[in-house]
Amino acid sequence: MNHLKTFTLLAALTALFVGIGYLIGGTTGMLIALVFAGGMNLFSYWNADKIVLRMYRAQPVDETHPNAVVRAYVGDVVQMARDAGLPRPVVAIIPNDQPNAFATGRNPENAAVCATTGLLDMLTREEIRGVMAHELAHVKNRDTLTMTVTATVAGAIAALANFAMFFGGGEDRERPGGIVGMLALMILAPMAAGLVQMAISRTREYEADKVGAEIAKDPASLASALEKIEAYARRIHNPTAERNPASGQLFIINPLAGRGADNLFSTHPNTGNRVKALLALGTQMGLAPRRAAFTEVAPGPVTTSVPTTPSRAPGPWG
Repeated sequence: MNHLKTFTLLAALTALFVGIGYLIGGTTGMLIALVFAGGMNLFSYWNADKIVLRMYRAQPVDETHPNAVVRAYVGDVVQMARDAGLPRPVVAIIPNDQPNAFATGRNPENAAVCATTGLLDMLTREEIRGVMAHELAHVKNRDTLTMTVTATVAGAIAALANFAMFFGGGEDRERPGGIVGMLALMILAPMAAGLVQMAISRTREYEADKVGAEIAKDPASLASALEKIEAYARRIHNPTAERNPASGQLFIINPLAGRGADNLFSTHPNTGNRVKALLALGTQMGLAPRRAAFTEVAPGPVTTSVPTTPSRAPGPWG
């Protein structure tokens, strides 16, 4: 089913890309866009995860890292992956103050899970476990190929649509729509690409919450983590995500503005609804309700990304 979903999404994104080529250059532009889209899809299948990891400057880490917080993070991910019957993923940290996380890779054998330094600094160990279990659930459900390729291709569509404004002037009989068509293209093409992304995002996130809570055996900690991440994401910007908005759907919480509302163009479900579903799941699992009070931690300098000498004392769980 996931392979069919990926094929359908790629077909829709390819059609958008070819349509943009037609509006920019008529029949010739359409043919060029078709050839380019075919090559882009093939390249994205094999390399989209590497592009995303490089974009966010993800740094692989392991159990030998000098910082106790990072060592515990790696150990928990490895242990949960083993318990979930998954191959060991690449475990990485992203030097960014905003607490967030994502998974990428074309299959479980080539998966990577990433947490920002802000996530490791601001959340408890149990909450970090919950978040990373959610990311492992994406790997287990084989969502990562769809997520990563869609983000890459949708980003290319948005960039091409913006680039189209440079071809909006002049008279070209092969180019339909003229300046009006070009203006509509610049507005509607990124919007259409976003709608294709949105088509899978909400259901996918609910399912990853459920499977992740089962992997960590702790729905309440994931619920608490979601609330904290959204609160911090509202005021701590993620510059890389702002420059590459199509990649925002990869993260557990929208990194662009921290909006949780179920509006037309949100790629993430409402956080409150996710929290309610997780707490209900905890009841079904026979776990006693456990909700710690949410106390914000003032964001300080990120230290967990330093690969050599730790610059802070290990936390109480390190």
